[in-house]
Amino acid sequence: MRTSDFDYDLPEARIAQVPCEPRDAARLLVDRGASSGSIAYEHRNVHDLPEICRPGDLLVINDTRVLPARLQLARRSGGRAEVLVLEAGNDRQWTALVRPGGRLKPGEVLVDRDGHDTVMFIGRVEESDTFVVEFLGDEPVASILDRIGQMPLPPYITASVDHPDRYQTVYARRPASAAAPTAGLHITPELLARLGESSIDVVRVELVVGLDTFKPVSVDDPRDHLIHSESFQVDEQVMDKIMSAERVVAVGTTSVRTIETAFTTGRLSGRTDLFIHRGYDWKRVDVMMTNFHMPRTTLLVMIDAFVGPRWRDLYDVALDSEYRFLSFGDAMLLDRHAS
Repeated sequence: MRTSDFDYDLPEARIAQVPCEPRDAARLLVDRGASSGSIAYEHRNVHDLPEICRPGDLLVINDTRVLPARLQLARRSGGRAEVLVLEAGNDRQWTALVRPGGRLKPGEVLVDRDGHDTVMFIGRVEESDTFVVEFLGDEPVASILDRIGQMPLPPYITASVDHPDRYQTVYARRPASAAAPTAGLHITPELLARLGESSIDVVRVELVVGLDTFKPVSVDDPRDHLIHSESFQVDEQVMDKIMSAERVVAVGTTSVRTIETAFTTGRLSGRTDLFIHRGYDWKRVDVMMTNFHMPRTTLLVMIDAFVGPRWRDLYDVALDSEYRFLSFGDAMLLDRHAS
């Protein structure tokens, strides 16, 4: 297995810059498997999910909420600095991506647009490309983020978003993540109600989305890639439903990782560094709804493990059919049991 196995040509014009309205009008490429060397598929829309899924299916969503985690700050010397907080540590210290992290000195203070001391740079996390920063003063960190933070839109989205909540799922709860579980951005309250009317139960899990969501694989063999651990939680009642469901449909790779972590480790909470790649022994997820991912990412490696090499044919169909890619793009519904 080589990282080049997960490369493909993504034209800039196929990268969605604005979200679809309404949310569930997004296109949905439905995987129907492969036979005699050709793939089978359907062009549908996300609002068709109640008709595509089966009565008795269990739909699993990740209800993490995105923090306004991007801080535009300045050095006292006058240079600009950007801090993207990833996860809380001890006291008021957080791990973060920092620019220009390589130039800052331990103990250096960064100020906000009004010149107020906001963050102290502590230093690099050992053997990592992340850093530790400490929030200064007595104001709660959540209040600081709400006051001066921005939604951490991926760098490939260059258009402005009129409503920051458009980068949140409609069912988001606890603010903790540095990126959205993007497949869930297509779900609406009306769609959830229609799923229930079709005898399709919906349950929630939580995985705090961190650095690996948007970090490309830079080594030649993806199995040598360092997966950053992320926090997850599954309620016991939810786990019982997942165990007894006729078929489990996971919305997003983060829901997949949470479910498979719980079944692999026997734990319902904690941290996961589970890296799902080719050869993985799938435990419980049968169907995955997911957006189209960047080349050379762990997310694409997971897709390959789920449906095998036909992912490339499905991506070719999506590109030829002018589907919209990445966070604000369209979605696909993959069935690992499809023949």
